[in-house]
Amino acid sequence: MKSIRSKLLKNFLIVIVSTVLVFDVLTILCLKAYYYKNTQNTLINQLESAINFYQKYFSNNKLMENIYDNVDIFWNTKEEQIEILDSDGNLLMDSYGIRDNQLLSTPDIAKAKSGNVGIWSGHIDWYNEKVMIISKGINSKIDADEMIGIVRIVFPLTEVNRILDSFSILILFVSVVVIVLGVIMSLIIARDIVKPIKKITKVAKEMADGNLDIRSNITDNIEISQLSKTLNYMGSELEKREKLKNEFISSISHELRTPLTSIKGWAITLKYDYSDVDTLELGLDIIEKESDRLTDMVEELLDFSKLINGVITLNKSNCDIKEFMLFIENNWKPRAIKERRKFTVLIQPNIGYGYFDENRLKQVLNNIIDNAFKFTDKNGVIIIKASRVNNTFQLDIEDNGIGISKEDLPRIKDKFYKGKNSKSKNGIGLSIADEIIMLHGGKFKINSKENEGTTIQIEIPLSEGDNL
Repeated sequence: MKSIRSKLLKNFLIVIVSTVLVFDVLTILCLKAYYYKNTQNTLINQLESAINFYQKYFSNNKLMENIYDNVDIFWNTKEEQIEILDSDGNLLMDSYGIRDNQLLSTPDIAKAKSGNVGIWSGHIDWYNEKVMIISKGINSKIDADEMIGIVRIVFPLTEVNRILDSFSILILFVSVVVIVLGVIMSLIIARDIVKPIKKITKVAKEMADGNLDIRSNITDNIEISQLSKTLNYMGSELEKREKLKNEFISSISHELRTPLTSIKGWAITLKYDYSDVDTLELGLDIIEKESDRLTDMVEELLDFSKLINGVITLNKSNCDIKEFMLFIENNWKPRAIKERRKFTVLIQPNIGYGYFDENRLKQVLNNIIDNAFKFTDKNGVIIIKASRVNNTFQLDIEDNGIGISKEDLPRIKDKFYKGKNSKSKNGIGLSIADEIIMLHGGKFKINSKENEGTTIQIEIPLSEGDNL
């Protein structure tokens, strides 16, 4: 697997080399076009000046006479080769004396015959280098439309190409320097990017090994700094959850130990003294109740395990809300009478049906109502309201108990969290309740003031088309 540094370096190099190559190619092509165009314009101007001079002063004579008598009209340097052709393209004179009496048919001659300036670049037999040829017709002074001959300038591009080669070498040298500097800068940039990432990786590994106290302190890069802060936040949350988990284990161990101790104590008592019928019945009743208590705790732990693994499932059906609420009322009335609480269930008339998992919602309400009984003193008030609000089934569970502190309220639904109140249980009931309501697509809200009471509001969507 490639490292981030090598990937960054590779990408930087691809960008740098590609940019340099494109720049080199475009620069060389532009230079070549510039020098060739400049040479072409110079040769055209020179050729047109010679032809204009000839037509003005010498066109009264025949072309062949002027070739022999006034040949200097057409060239005055040794660099260019001058060729003069008749109107059919037959070579009449070559300033280098290389050839004569030949019929020439290169593209520039055809262009010159049509009355335009002919331009052609390529290789010819007696030059090792590329040449540029400019051709133009000579018209008769008497009849401007009559072409009496063609003048060609053959210019070797040796010097031009040498200059271009020099520029190309210079450009390539500069490009190599730029690439080398780019590699060095890329290494530095890649190092600066990877260095903080390595630090963060080291911190993350230590966190994974259990050192949740370690923190990252990178602040020199906005994005990396944000990642560092996120990692630190994760570490803080993991540390809190680890603490909560340990407290949860301690709490659940204590709660499991209590009924087990009671069961074991009565088992030992009844083993050695079972003659007293009243004592026997009392012991068996206590063992049965403590066993039920253990069963409920184990069921809650199983639900909690499903919650953590995300495998809690719902079995929804159309439920008569009124009948459901009456069941809840009848289930808790005996305890309310026994513990002297004013327990009231208020149901909106014609509330109709809801689409939810009846058993899971009972589990949620039983947990909430049980907490309300525990945290409400004798003669306290517990009210449950069931209503339809904006196409939702809404439940409000209110009590005037001891309430929840500001410190505990934001985290009361967190997994493992156990409030500081001495009556708090193992801290998993509300997290399960919240998860069940969320699986219904609903909302689970808790509002509370310490020493004034608590209100829990549950909203479950009423599904359309289910005979509601």
